[in-house]
Amino acid sequence: MDASSLAHSHVFLGHGQDRNERRTWLVVALTAVTMVAEIVAGTVFGSMALIADGWHMATHAAALLIAACAYRLARRHAADPRYSFGTGRLGDLGAFASAVVLALVSLQIGWESVGRMVAPVAIQYDQAMAVAALGLAVNLISAWLLRDGHHHHHGHDHEHHDHGHHGDNNLRAAYVHVMADALTSVLAIAALYLGHGLDWPWLDPVIGLVGALVIARWAWGLLKDSGGVLVGKLPQGEHLPDEIRQVVHDLGDQVVDLHVWQVGPGHHAVIVAIASTQPRGVAEYRQALAHLHEISHLTIEPHRL
Repeated sequence: MDASSLAHSHVFLGHGQDRNERRTWLVVALTAVTMVAEIVAGTVFGSMALIADGWHMATHAAALLIAACAYRLARRHAADPRYSFGTGRLGDLGAFASAVVLALVSLQIGWESVGRMVAPVAIQYDQAMAVAALGLAVNLISAWLLRDGHHHHHGHDHEHHDHGHHGDNNLRAAYVHVMADALTSVLAIAALYLGHGLDWPWLDPVIGLVGALVIARWAWGLLKDSGGVLVGKLPQGEHLPDEIRQVVHDLGDQVVDLHVWQVGPGHHAVIVAIASTQPRGVAEYRQALAHLHEISHLTIEPHRL
């Protein structure tokens, strides 16, 4: 066998990488413009809920920028041999970074909301609601731009042999940011409308605090999932290790050591040591495992008992 035939690519980028990158950059631009409008309007009109919505959107703008840059870096360095297992996990690094920013801003919004409860300020309800409605419209447009790729990768944990989450955490971070922001916009509008109609000015900072809790919850989910990928932890419900063991068992052999980790959206690296009284050739084991399409990099170590 020619040694060159054993060489293989280490490009482990997700499906639709270019499309997701283009759409993410577009959403960055939309979010940044709306972010400035909401923060300025919330300050002028005295709405903590609107300021919370604006800072929430500011967080998303930063996180979306991280996501877009992660896509670009992963694409530019995909063939760089210095990345032993490719650049597929740069997206998870971006998702983790955006989640950290999200958590910090949630603390800031919560602090500001509590401050407004202690020292209320006058609110110009009509103007604030108009800007919040604009923010909601931008959020919905952004979610629509990102929806196809998100559902393609997460649709929904039952694709390809019912494995666990194989989605693009970078895209998920972008999608979650705009959806959480849309929810915060709805809460801001509700707070302004009810606060004005019922003369409950305290409702505005209360809803700002609720928005902070929503942001914190999304941040925790992203930290947990993206961080898990970065340290090589498989998500709950991942069946790939069990399927590998079953294939080897069906051949009459035994798995004595197995390492499985995600190297990119939908891509896994596997190192498996197999013990047998009559070990088969590596090519035969590869053929037996070929139907497990999530395996993108496979190392097999046969051992004779």
